[in-house]
Amino acid sequence: MDQKILSLAAEKTADKLQEFLQSLKEDDLTNLLQNQAVKGKVAGALLRAIFKGSPCSEEDGTLRRHKIYTYCIQLVESGDLQKETASEIVGLLMLEAHHFPAPLLVELANEFISAVRDSSLVNGKSLELLPIILTALATKKENLAYGKGVLSGEEYKKQLINTLCSGRWDQQYVIQLTSMFKDVPLSAEEVEFVVEKALSMFSKMNLQEIPPLVYQLLVLSSKGSRKSVLEGITAFFNAVDKQHSEDQSGDELLDVVTVPSGELRHVEGTIILHIVFAIKLDYELGRELLKHLKAGQQGDSNNNLSPFSIALLLSVTRIQRFQEQVLDFLKTSVVKSFKDLQLLQGSKFLQNLVPHRAYVSTMILEVVKNSVHSWDHVTQGLVELGFLLMDSYGPKKVLDGKAIETSPNLSRMPNQHACKLGANILLETFKIHEMVRQEILEQVLNRVVTRASSPISHFLDLLSNIVMYAPLVLQSCSSKVTEAFDYLSFLPLQTVQKLLKAVQPLLKVSMSMRDSLILVLRKAMFANQLDARKSAVAGFLLLLKNFKVLGSLSSSQCSQPLSVSQVHVDVHGHYNSVANETFCLEIMDSLRRCLSQQADVRLMLYEGFYDVLRRNSQLANSVMQTLLSQLKQFYEPKPDLLPPLKLEACILAQGDKISLQEPLDYLLCCIQHCLAWYKNTVIPLQQGKEEEEEEEEEEEEEEAFYQDLDDILASITNRMIKSELEDFELDKSADFSQSTSIGIKNSICAFLVMGVCEVLIEYNFSISNFSKNTFEDILSLFMCYKKLSDILNEKAGKGKTKMANKTNDSFLSMKCVSSLLTALFRSNNEFMRYAVNVALQKVQQLKETGHMSGPDGQNRDKVFQNLCDITRVLLWRYTSIPTSVEESGKKEKGKSISLLCLEGLQKVFSAVQQFFQPKIQQFLRALDVTDKEGEEREDADVSVTQRTAFQIRQFQRSLLNLLSGQEEDFNSKEAVLLVTVLTSLSKLLDPSSPQFLQMLSWTLKICKENSREDALFCKSLMNLLFSLHVLYKSPVTLLRDLSQDIHGHLGDIDQDIEVEKTNHFAIVNLRMAAPTVCLLVLSQAEKVLEEVDWLITKLKGQVSQDALSEEASSQAVLSNHPVEKAIIMQLGTLLTFFHELVQTALPSGSCVDTLLKDLCKMYTTLTALVRYYLQVCRSSGGIPKNMEKLVKLSGSHLTPLCYSFISYVQNKKSKSLNYTGEKKEKTAAVATAMARVLRETKPIPNLIFAIEQYEKFLIHLSKKSKVNLMQHMKLSTSRDFKIKGNILDMVLRDEGEDENEEGTASEHGEQNKEPAKKRRKK
Repeated sequence: MDQKILSLAAEKTADKLQEFLQSLKEDDLTNLLQNQAVKGKVAGALLRAIFKGSPCSEEDGTLRRHKIYTYCIQLVESGDLQKETASEIVGLLMLEAHHFPAPLLVELANEFISAVRDSSLVNGKSLELLPIILTALATKKENLAYGKGVLSGEEYKKQLINTLCSGRWDQQYVIQLTSMFKDVPLSAEEVEFVVEKALSMFSKMNLQEIPPLVYQLLVLSSKGSRKSVLEGITAFFNAVDKQHSEDQSGDELLDVVTVPSGELRHVEGTIILHIVFAIKLDYELGRELLKHLKAGQQGDSNNNLSPFSIALLLSVTRIQRFQEQVLDFLKTSVVKSFKDLQLLQGSKFLQNLVPHRAYVSTMILEVVKNSVHSWDHVTQGLVELGFLLMDSYGPKKVLDGKAIETSPNLSRMPNQHACKLGANILLETFKIHEMVRQEILEQVLNRVVTRASSPISHFLDLLSNIVMYAPLVLQSCSSKVTEAFDYLSFLPLQTVQKLLKAVQPLLKVSMSMRDSLILVLRKAMFANQLDARKSAVAGFLLLLKNFKVLGSLSSSQCSQPLSVSQVHVDVHGHYNSVANETFCLEIMDSLRRCLSQQADVRLMLYEGFYDVLRRNSQLANSVMQTLLSQLKQFYEPKPDLLPPLKLEACILAQGDKISLQEPLDYLLCCIQHCLAWYKNTVIPLQQGKEEEEEEEEEEEEEEAFYQDLDDILASITNRMIKSELEDFELDKSADFSQSTSIGIKNSICAFLVMGVCEVLIEYNFSISNFSKNTFEDILSLFMCYKKLSDILNEKAGKGKTKMANKTNDSFLSMKCVSSLLTALFRSNNEFMRYAVNVALQKVQQLKETGHMSGPDGQNRDKVFQNLCDITRVLLWRYTSIPTSVEESGKKEKGKSISLLCLEGLQKVFSAVQQFFQPKIQQFLRALDVTDKEGEEREDADVSVTQRTAFQIRQFQRSLLNLLSGQEEDFNSKEAVLLVTVLTSLSKLLDPSSPQFLQMLSWTLKICKENSREDALFCKSLMNLLFSLHVLYKSPVTLLRDLSQDIHGHLGDIDQDIEVEKTNHFAIVNLRMAAPTVCLLVLSQAEKVLEEVDWLITKLKGQVSQDALSEEASSQAVLSNHPVEKAIIMQLGTLLTFFHELVQTALPSGSCVDTLLKDLCKMYTTLTALVRYYLQVCRSSGGIPKNMEKLVKLSGSHLTPLCYSFISYVQNKKSKSLNYTGEKKEKTAAVATAMARVLRETKPIPNLIFAIEQYEKFLIHLSKKSKVNLMQHMKLSTSRDFKIKGNILDMVLRDEGEDENEEGTASEHGEQNKEPAKKRRKK
């Protein structure tokens, strides 16, 4: 039969074929087709023949065609056919679909839809036909019956798609169904149906099936709905990530959550690649992504951003077109996020309203962590972002060439946080991804080398961390580092020191790198530039410190353990130590040559030798011998000759130019410290050895230099005490002027002698063992120092400034100062004042540079220990001998010692918070000098807050004592210092603790009960009050009370009105009210406005995001209710605050200026709130009652008063102008007065504009909300500017007359001069 059909089909006409097919029974054809198809023989040809014999023009043919078509679909679905046969049949069916009439197409499509809904598909192969059927249907123009109505083919297709998308899809056909739609012509609305359906299937699918579905969706997005696709994908993965991190079970996402982390990250990585690929082909998609994420940022920097979306953005940076935009967007998001955090941290008001959220910075670091799962496409973006943040927000240069660099622990500034985040991103990326290591290192080194003039400490810190992490890994990149060494001699000294310190672990591992560094340093040693030679010395000293010689004391025996940056990577222990010895001795040879160079180079050497000894004790012999031979050049060996040192030899004269050649004081200082170290560490050990082995001859030889040095120092001490100033030719008659060469020479000598005295004081103190004789020697040495210091001060005082004392650092070490203070604080004399001054100088140095001069100055632990000791003594002295007691005894020049102690305490507290934040607990424990027994047990329970509160009470007592005295006895300096100390201590209190509340109520009480006419004290106390109050609650009520006090003291702008005085705060008095207190309260009001503004922006962002769905938007309005209420309350109270100030007769100047600017801000904020309600009105349909009240209050209490205040200000200005005009003095005076008036009236138009904008939006809101908000607003003053001709003529005529009468008016001018001045003062 099959043969017959085929032969009939071969004929030209199909009539016989039709007849034959007509004669067959229904089942015969289908059975025949099935047999042929299963055998896989001529099924295709047979099918073609059947279709040829069943034309659509006849009803029978159409029905047969439909039946065969349906049967073929079932055959293909059954899975019984071979692949090739099935594909051939599907291909034929596709070709035939277009011949079908529309109703049959509808039937076929419905069969497919019901098959999908009932999940009756077996393998989904036949789904390939559905797009053809739908496309064919869309081309039919005829009307088709649908329900009771009729639809065109296009409309019917839309209806079918809608039905298909609203039905149930089997999980296994989701991808096929989605892919199918790409072949159907769809309208935007239809694409939206499909996309929504596919996105809703995400949560029901296996994780592994999501990437191909996403791919199909992205292909589909080229037809439209790009935004929905991107939003859906990012929202889904944000949710999955969130669930994954919380590890919650029993949720609808359960099957996704239970997957292992690695699998989830791999899937995310694949999807990101798909999206990036799609963006490369369709830039519109990229623009949509950025638009979507930026829109979410409007109100809140954390909206829409999540680890997934950040990873996606970073991958998009590989597309050049979007690189800059994306990085810029991420950069601003990071800084915005840190700024928000800063705002939140500083205000309890905001903390109560805004929930704590994850920040962008943590998300980015999470991306770095996740990128370990082969997200290679993200790494490049991470590196670029890291460097962008470090470059944009690194420390900036300031005018005097010093960089503003504060320590990271206390840097609350958003920019510093952003820079630190950049460094963290790079470090973590470096650790995880091998492929970018070379690039990161190269970029860091490039910046270090090329940006010599700008501060690069943040890059050096990063380099140090990178090297610390993997010195061995970096061996492969050693060529980059050696390349950087070539530039050493051109870099600033500080950079060289930090760079060498950072790469030092590499030198231990790589011999070639060490050799190339030594070559560079040797060249630099003889360079022309002084800085290059100093760099060479710094480099050599660093090498000496870090290459241990065999037999050196281990770091635990030394006085300082190795700092973290000097990590040891000793590969072959014993060999290294032996090789190191020859290496170190070679370097010592090079360094000896430096002793013939400039003073600066020698000075560096002397400062570095002590550290070298402490790290590398076997070099003691070599170093001490070098120092001894150097000292002998300047030492007078004959015991009876005075003075004992040849100062002439230390000074170099080249023609008229006099300069210091040998810093003798530094040399002696170095010797003294090395000697002390040698006695304390090496000799006890050697004595221990001697008992075991009797090798005394060698020992004696070694110790000869030590004995020699001791004798020399003792001899110098004795002869210095006997020497008079005349012996040095430095008595009172000597010339110290800086203009003559003799004067310069004498100054240098004087500083040398003073330095030598200080060094000898420390030397004798260290060997004294508290014996009486030695103390007398020390005092004699101090008297010599004091005489010289007084002479220099006196001479400098006659000249220009007291530069003498300030420029030179003291030679006393921190340890010596703390021991001296402890020993001395039983007597009251000049020596003690000197010791306290030196302590202050050391702490100041720590605050400015982060370390101290002298030995152990770089060692954080030692510095901290000494700080604790010094603070304890200063605290004891200040609390036991108050300033009042000390000053009543005798009046001394300068500050009293107690006041100096207080100043020291203030500096120490701020330095400890800046540099030793983690050790605060330890620091406070050290100050507690009460019983030490059982301390360990109890200490665990005592919190930082409790310890701080104990210290605070001591200073509170002192301040109360000060304030309880008479006004004329009030010591302003001490009071300000005490408030500063209290301010820095209060930062350590926990804002939720009772101690914090006590502190706040105490400060409030002080402000309410004490009145002092001292601007500085008033300012610092008020600042303390505000800084505490914002951490407890918003300070608006406080501001309102203060504004009433100010109004009461200064009077009203209308002089006829008597203002009643409120006196909430005694500290506000007539002299303090303006400008001191007035400016302070205005700056606080500005901060409150900033917070309110931030909240309004946040609310607006939420509303604009939720505006997409009506339901969400009404929910958002409900959830925003407490925030709105808080905003309106804040603004209402601020309104009353401004209401008081606007009526106050403020003196012209900064107060009026600031008030006008802040009023302008107030109106801008009110306008922002009105605009927010305009947005909300659409969904909720009304505005709350308290908003109406606020508008009413602004109309009655603020706007009219603003206009009268403006008139008051302008009248004041015109009067002052008139006075200047009357006096007709110098034109310059008139010009400056005019300029001032112009400057001061500048904010007025801005304020008027702000008021008018506010009223404009109120009118809009009135229309929207159907509430007449304008009924409370009075019409504002007409402010149009017309030139009135008649008045202008009169003024010009008057001016002409004035000029004619100038001669006669001069006498009147003389009489009027004095009163005019008085009036201007007012």
